[in-house]
Amino acid sequence: MLENDKNRLVDMFQVDEKRAQPGDIIQFQRNNVLLEGTVLPSHGENSIIVDLSSMNHKDLEEINHGYSNTVVAHHKYKVVEKKSK
Repeated sequence: MLENDKNRLVDMFQVDEKRAQPGDIIQFQRNNVLLEGTVLPSHGENSIIVDLSSMNHKDLEEINHGYSNTVVAHHKYKVVEKKSK
């Protein structure tokens, strides 16, 4: 993806009001980089734990994140795919 296209996607990113459940795929923005990951089971009231291991390593390097998991507040993500039942 071209850098301009990537920036356009980040500019268009908007959160939603849906609460993610374990197994859902979410998107969130960090340091002007659009990230996507799978929600892990957790008991946080204000945030969720997200597995980023399926992300491109280059994107993770852009945000200087050396871990495969991160914490995201509920008001900073959107659900892009619900877990299949």
